[in-house]
Amino acid sequence: MTHDRRTVLKGAGAAALAVALPARVLAQPAGASERDRRILGVAKDRLERYRGSLWRTDLVGVADFGLPSSMPRFHFADLEKGEVRSFLVAHGKGSDPEHDGMLKWFSNEPNSLATSRGAYITYEWYVGKYGTSIRLGGMDADNSNVLDRAIVLHPAWYANASVIEKWGKLGRSDGCFAMGEADFNEALWHLSGGRLIFADRLGIY
Repeated sequence: MTHDRRTVLKGAGAAALAVALPARVLAQPAGASERDRRILGVAKDRLERYRGSLWRTDLVGVADFGLPSSMPRFHFADLEKGEVRSFLVAHGKGSDPEHDGMLKWFSNEPNSLATSRGAYITYEWYVGKYGTSIRLGGMDADNSNVLDRAIVLHPAWYANASVIEKWGKLGRSDGCFAMGEADFNEALWHLSGGRLIFADRLGIY
């Protein structure tokens, strides 16, 4: 999968601008819950590891696949405000073959239909099978095949809360980060364009 010249130049310009700007002061989450402080801590730690490769560093997505799909486990950690907002997100069929709502393992292998752990960078949006979606790039050995596997962030009906009401769990993706349609709009506006997503089995309640 390749990016056109305009996209590459746009990304390079954004990266250069990010380098030129002074580092932002991150908010201290004094009033945050213990859960939110832990999530913000993970976000800050991973941001520092990958800061040089990111275009924007105001918000980090933390996908906690140690929780069942029935729980809001895709956290948008706003490091400037010291706030966390949490959303539902589906995992891949290959990571949950029994379809009981729990991710059993990660995989980076093509055709595995599994979710990959590690750090991702969000690229531009495009219109694909599920409508408007966000391209992702893998930043670790554990998710180096993201582009080749077409692992993206996209909306899906099976990631809506109504599915949990009926089945007690979300549906499964082909390895992508799938969100309900309304929640995906939040990702489109606030998480795309060179920001970090970190996915692992954290189990932060």
